Amino acid sequence: MCNAQHPADAPLNNGRRNFLRLTGVGAGAIMLAGALPASLVHAAPAPKVANDLNPQQALKRLMEGNQRYVDGVTKRHDFTHEREALVGGQNPFVAVLSCADSRIAPEYAFDTGRGDLFAVRVAGNFVTEDGLASLEYAVAVLGTPLIMVLGHDRCGAVAAGVKAVKDSARFPGKIQGLADALKPSVTKVLKAPGDTLDNAIAQNVQDTVARLKAESSLLSDALAKGTLQIVGGVYRLHSGEVELIG
Repeated sequence: MCNAQHPADAPLNNGRRNFLRLTGVGAGAIMLAGALPASLVHAAPAPKVANDLNPQQALKRLMEGNQRYVDGVTKRHDFTHEREALVGGQNPFVAVLSCADSRIAPEYAFDTGRGDLFAVRVAGNFVTEDGLASLEYAVAVLGTPLIMVLGHDRCGAVAAGVKAVKDSARFPGKIQGLADALKPSVTKVLKAPGDTLDNAIAQNVQDTVARLKAESSLLSDALAKGTLQIVGGVYRLHSGEVELIG
């Protein structure tokens, strides 16, 4: 993630090739239509029938879960029976690319149970090669109909990006690479009215959504077919509310 050629600047084709190699599928087996070999897609029945949703239904369910979380009326989840049902497979209805911040717990924030939410987390919630491969796996193999890119206010990773741009700050170890990855989003909002950090957090979410749509043929094929929707949101620490952003 934090190599000199960091994910914000590098093409992500290598991540797709690595994914195909790890799953034993040659790149030539993936057709432009986005079809996958039957050997890669599990044939077992969906363990959670309620998760068989179209993208619009998935987003509605996700935001209803967040509203329950905000209101403090979350469901009681039967983890014992969920564990049993999920032994043979999974069919999550949403994949969330979120920050690694300990205050952000997507499973709680959207009131989901086991097998509902496919989580990819990295400080700053931006696209890495491995993160993209994970999201491609969720969509192409597990049939996940929705991806949510989830930022949050007071994000320390984005704040590091702001300091790197405004103050030419340098950070120890691999943290510098993380800050560098967030510089492009920060630069776009330097002259925008309002708080620079808040603006950069929202811009980073928007840029990440755009990259997912543009840099993965697997995801773009699913978008074109109407079997996938990619949205962005910002989690508010004081309330727990997730605000959708364009």
